[in-house]
Amino acid sequence: MTATAARYLYVTRHGEASADETTLTEAGRRQAALLGERLRGAPVTAIHHGPLPRAEQSARAIGEQLPGVPLLRSEPAGDYIPYLPSREELPAESADRTLARLAEFPAAERELGPSLAEEALARFTGTVEGDEPRHELLVTHNFLVGWLVRDALDAPDWRWLGLHHANAGLTVIRYAPGRPPALLLFNDTGHLPAELRWTGFPPEERI
Repeated sequence: MTATAARYLYVTRHGEASADETTLTEAGRRQAALLGERLRGAPVTAIHHGPLPRAEQSARAIGEQLPGVPLLRSEPAGDYIPYLPSREELPAESADRTLARLAEFPAAERELGPSLAEEALARFTGTVEGDEPRHELLVTHNFLVGWLVRDALDAPDWRWLGLHHANAGLTVIRYAPGRPPALLLFNDTGHLPAELRWTGFPPEERI
């Protein structure tokens, strides 16, 4: 029988991006570097990142603070709609507004997203083979963070909606043998000074 060990999945949203999303802002680069400094004491063995520039640049800035940790580009770590709910699944009072908003996204993100989301669950969640716990960092986008947290909490598929993540905030999920997933941290920005917190978050939800 193959032994299994715990996986610690560190998840972050990329740093603040420029208006056209082709690069990080100066604030975004600082956010990523500060997250890297925070993770220096963690036994991270790999940094997975999505293919878009804002995620790759964030991963590189974090990686500069974690010498020797490989950067691994991953399509399932990208930016897409992870699940398209039906009207019947959604709260009646917000269903029309939610569906209209999702319809505004590019067709490719809506059509390819669900299969990528399932691949992300297969690749990044659950226990690992062997006797040693594994610690990995995933540098991704707001929607996938919500999808992974929803899955860890065994919430309905549509509930990735409404979960917002600040740029370079830190979420940690533990997958231990024989136990349900544990959300150890969510959207923690303690490593960021006040002026770098809450970027990427809806203004009305900043606290």
